[in-house]
Amino acid sequence: MPLGSVLAFWGVAALLIAVPGADWAFAISAGLRRQVLPAAGGIVLGYLTMTLVVAAGLGVLVASTPVALLALTVAGGLYLIWLGFKTVRHPSTPGSAPVGGRGGTLLEGMAVSGLNPKGLLVFVALLPQFTDPSARWPMPVQLAVLGLTFVGTCAMVYPCVGAGAHALLRARPAVSRFVSRISGASMIVVGTLLVAERLLA
Repeated sequence: MPLGSVLAFWGVAALLIAVPGADWAFAISAGLRRQVLPAAGGIVLGYLTMTLVVAAGLGVLVASTPVALLALTVAGGLYLIWLGFKTVRHPSTPGSAPVGGRGGTLLEGMAVSGLNPKGLLVFVALLPQFTDPSARWPMPVQLAVLGLTFVGTCAMVYPCVGAGAHALLRARPAVSRFVSRISGASMIVVGTLLVAERLLA
């Protein structure tokens, strides 16, 4: 597999990850509770699971099965809405105790990324464009390498997002609560759009 293809995909992946969304909102909220590593680890594990699903060929099956895609979209959207409401009702402040502990934060992070149907569709549509059918590496291996490139980039970015939020807002509890509520509201909006887009399609 040409190194140039991996680097080209990495550039695209970095741009996608840099765009704030549900992952950013969750990482910021968790960062205010000093749960940076569990949150980032959960997000990374969610995308790692998605990588395995796509490399195994199941991603295309899910994306091409309307009932499965509808179920995933609704489940992911409703989960984001629930998590967003929870964050709005109980905004994070620097050092506030996490609900469910580190394990709960890890599982929430996995759900935020792993149940994101947009992420699955991006993987299914994007990864194959950077593969080479004539390469010596089998297609599943190429997809896994590209997916792991995405996962590795997430592992570098989201700890910085969470830690940055904590560092910038740790001495400003009122601003922290406001930012946390904005993060929760963002998750509600993203979840609502996911569900509405699929149900109205």
